[in-house]
Parts: sequence; C-alpha cells; structure tokens
Amino acid sequence: MNFEFADPGFLWLLLAVPALAWWYFGRRRLRGGSLVYSDLAAVRRADIRRGGRWRHVLPVLRLLAVAALVVAFARPRAGVTSENVLTEGIDIVLVLDISGSMLAEDLEPNRIDAAKQVAADFVSGRRNDRIGLVVFAGQAFTQVPLTLDYGVVRELMDELDVGMVEDGTAVGMGLATAVKRLNESVADSKVVVLLTDGRNNRGEIDPLTAAQMAQALGVRVYTIGAGSRGTARVPVDDPLLGRRYATVRVDVD
Repeated sequence: MNFEFADPGFLWLLLAVPALAWWYFGRRRLRGGSLVYSDLAAVRRADIRRGGRWRHVLPVLRLLAVAALVVAFARPRAGVTSENVLTEGIDIVLVLDISGSMLAEDLEPNRIDAAKQVAADFVSGRRNDRIGLVVFAGQAFTQVPLTLDYGVVRELMDELDVGMVEDGTAVGMGLATAVKRLNESVADSKVVVLLTDGRNNRGEIDPLTAAQMAQALGVRVYTIGAGSRGTARVPVDDPLLGRRYATVRVDVD
C-alpha cells in the first residue's frame, strides 16, 4: 500500500493557511476599541462567556476548509503497487535415511543429526527452487511435498528421528518415491539428493531399478554417503542391560 499526491505542487498553498490565521487572530489583538455605558447594570447582567466561547469557531472552520480544498487540489491517492517477477528454479527432492544405523557416532553428534544439519544448510541456501523431502528406513514415505516454504521443510526435517518407521535400509524405495514425486514436475531441471549410510537390504524396488526410472524421466541423482570408513560405534538398546554400544563396520554402497 502506498500513498501519494498526483499534483503535489498545490500543497505549497497550505502556507497561506497560517498566514490567514495570523491575519485573523493578530488583527484582533492589534485592533482596540472602547464602549461608553451610561449604566453598568446591563453589562453585569450580560453573560460574557456565552457570547465569547464560540466566537473563533467559524474562522477556524474556514481555515480548515481552505486547507482541505488545497489538499483536494493536490489529488491524494492510495493504491497497491505490484510487480511480476519471473524466475527460473529447479525442483529438488531430498531423500534422507533414518534407519537405526544412522545413530552411529562416527559423525558429530551422530550420523542422522549431522545429515539433517547439512540438509538444513542446503535448504537455507536455495532461492526460487522447490524443495521436497522423502525419508526411508524399511519403508519410504514423503515427509514434505515440493514447496517453496523452506521454513516448513527445515521444521519437519528437524522432527525426523530414528524409529519413525520400521527399521531397515530401503534405498531403492526411497529413491523411487522421490522420482515419483518429480514425475509430474514441469521444471527444466529435476534433482534427487540421496543421503544414506549403508547398502540396500529392504524394499520391493532395488536401487538400480530406481536409478533407471530416474534416468528415463530425466531426473538427476546425487548420492551422499553419511559415515566414515572403517568401523563406527552404534548405540544398541538392550531390554535387559539397557543401552550399550556395539562397534560395527561401515559398509556404504
């Protein structure tokens, strides 16, 4: 919303309003006068306040009328200014592994938190690109459809944790779900960013088949392995002994 005057030059005439006010009130102070009464009884009976209380109302109203007339000549107007900005963005689906092995602590503080932080930083750096989020473990599902609301993506990503779905590493299902999300996209560039820490061991679709689906639909796939080479310490919750740590070999495909 903006406010402006079509002919602001007329506003200079407002300078005449204080001049008129000075002429009226100053003239009355400078002008003197006297009355001679043969009998003061009539003056005493007169209510001076009743006659003098409203004597300046009419001149003030005239001054306000002059000011309003000047403003009207200046033609004030208000409106909304809109601008169409055309930008070319790409569609990106992040695929995040939330299997139990993502609790391994070879990354600080663990793999899943490190992966979420990296993904959140990536989302914060985007401009004009639609972002979606798919998560997987033993199964895969869409957490956030393609959107320009990066705040929602980061918020829902922060709520992700191991144990939300049945455990496992269905890499192919995660990738296929993301490709399906991009199937109806009309963007010139469609991208999947896959973050995982292991090999596929669950799901009806293997990663190679999902990759062939992506290739057929013109979807570019970038894979990121979460974890260090060698061995990693993974927390294990034992119903009898409580939480303990096991050392496992890192096997990222």
